Amino acid sequence: MKICLIVDDSSVIRKVARRILEGMDFQIVEAEDGEQALAQCQSQLPDAVLLDWNMPKMDGFEFLKALRRLPGGDAPKVVFCTTENDVAHIARALHAGANEYIMKPFDKEIVEAKFQEVGLI
Repeated sequence: MKICLIVDDSSVIRKVARRILEGMDFQIVEAEDGEQALAQCQSQLPDAVLLDWNMPKMDGFEFLKALRRLPGGDAPKVVFCTTENDVAHIARALHAGANEYIMKPFDKEIVEAKFQEVGLI
């Protein structure tokens, strides 16, 4: 079973994403900020990361840069999931190593389509 790390400071978003991704046969690990997510990745790299941009302590962009520097950190597929929708944010995320980008609010069809595009399902 593939592992997906959901990183978002909103417990509601994590709950919704968990429900969708468990329905897609992912084992779920959660983190509420980039620091927790990085610690999780240092102990076990997930197959996928659903990543919020705006979080306390360490934002999604900083987490992504740190993840990609870890041994094997280039392997997880990272899908940014955020309210930041301007072209500059999207370009910055993709340049830093994100594989895809989802806008909030999202639904099951959007998540499935993006995860299929990056080869996770």
